[in-house]
Amino acid sequence: MADASSISKPQLIRLPILLSLNAGYTDAAGFLALQGLFTAHVTGNFVTLGAALALGTTGVVAKLLALPVFCVGVLLTRLLSFALVARKQPDLAVLLAIKVALLAAGAVLALTFGPFRNGDAWQAILTGMVLVLAMSIQNAVQRLHLASAPPSTLMTGTTTQIMIDIASLIHGVPADQRPALLARFNQMLAGLAAFAIGCGLAAGLFAWTGTWCFVLPPLFGLAALVMRAPPVKH
Repeated sequence: MADASSISKPQLIRLPILLSLNAGYTDAAGFLALQGLFTAHVTGNFVTLGAALALGTTGVVAKLLALPVFCVGVLLTRLLSFALVARKQPDLAVLLAIKVALLAAGAVLALTFGPFRNGDAWQAILTGMVLVLAMSIQNAVQRLHLASAPPSTLMTGTTTQIMIDIASLIHGVPADQRPALLARFNQMLAGLAAFAIGCGLAAGLFAWTGTWCFVLPPLFGLAALVMRAPPVKH
């Protein structure tokens, strides 16, 4: 993972925050537009699948497919990363570019076929799985290149650690441990805030514009790609 070694410290701070914003936005937009489908993390779909089966609502097929599609996406991302590194290519930049392309494809599908009143229609399933693939790449990229940063798509662990750190600060920590604790706390709090802002922004734009809200995720992804793009050699 040679590409990861060139990430500067400011990038290690800013890039996960931008990814969290994108994840919160895409997850909320998908949930609202695709009959309760979570695109950025798979565990929520088990809950909404149970709800759909119990209440007789649509979207059962998409929720069943989300896990295998997500797993295939992560598997292919890792294999592609191996191949790119072997060829001395910037794997992080390439993977982020593929994610942007998939998010853009998801936006085109949403604008073409939405609004999705039936979550089991092939148009809704196709749109959802394209977005799930995109976010599976983000999850894999986070593990491969930003493992020291808080997760960008799952906030339960982050929230738990924030509360533990607050308790530690109240109780008191040794002076030599305080800077590291505060650095972790601030990064996690920023990621959590970015995710929440993304969710709120997606909800507001979906209520206002409908499926046009899907235009923003590829722009967020493009911003992350520009942030990570390797410098041009002269």
